[in-house]
Amino acid sequence: MKTVIVVALSFLYSVALMAQETDTLIYAQGKIVNAATKELVSAKISFQSEPFGNRTGLLSGDSYSFALFDGEKYSIVVEAPGFAVAKYLLDPAQANAERRVVKDIELALPSTLAKTAETTPHSIGHIMRLDNLIFAVGTAKISAESHSELDEVVKMLKDYPKMVIQLEGHTDVKGDPKLNMKLSQERVDAVKTYLVSKGSSKARIKTKAFGGTVPLSKDNSEVAHKMNRRVELRVLEN
Repeated sequence: MKTVIVVALSFLYSVALMAQETDTLIYAQGKIVNAATKELVSAKISFQSEPFGNRTGLLSGDSYSFALFDGEKYSIVVEAPGFAVAKYLLDPAQANAERRVVKDIELALPSTLAKTAETTPHSIGHIMRLDNLIFAVGTAKISAESHSELDEVVKMLKDYPKMVIQLEGHTDVKGDPKLNMKLSQERVDAVKTYLVSKGSSKARIKTKAFGGTVPLSKDNSEVAHKMNRRVELRVLEN
C-alpha cells in the first residue's frame, strides 16, 4: 500500500513539475493576413531557432503558435501563393505579461512587379520590397542579377503613367551611422539612375535614405542584419 502511495505521489509531483515548466514557456503567436485587405491568408509557415537552427518546425494555415524554447530567438518564414515571402525574427524578450510574443504577419504583393501591375492597381502608400535587388558588399554597385527586377519597375511605371514612386534605402545597424546613411542614399540613387537610363521619368522617382534607423529587427545577428539591408518602393501618387 505504501508503495502505491509513494508511486502516486511521485507521479503527481512529476506532473506538477511538467506543468510548472510549461507555464514558464514563452510562445510566439499571430495571424497571417493580406497586407492590403487585412483578410486572413492560408500559408506555409516554417521556423527555426537562431543562430544554429537546433529546433525547427513547419506549420500551415492562417495563424501560428509555437514555443520559444530555452529563451532563444526564432526566425520565421511565411510563404503563400501570390505573395512575397515574409521573414521575421521573433525575440522572447518582447513577450507580454501572458508570456506571448504576438506578431501578426502581413503578406505583401510579390516582388515580380510587372505581373502584379497587370492585375492590381497600386494604391497610394503601398510598399513593395525589391527582394532580388543585390549590391556588391559595402557599395552601391548593382549586380547584373538585379536588372530583371528593376526592368519590371520600369514596365510598371510605363503601365501606370500617373504613378510617382519613392525608393527608400535601408542598411543594417552595424558600423558608422553617417556612413550607413550615405550608403543607403547612394544605393537608391543608383537604382534611380538605372530606371532613368531605361526610359523612366526622373521626376516620377523620388529617393529617401534611412540608413540603419528603421530596422526590421534590432537583433545583433547576421540573420537580422541581412533582413535589415533592403530597398523598398513606396507608391506616392497613382
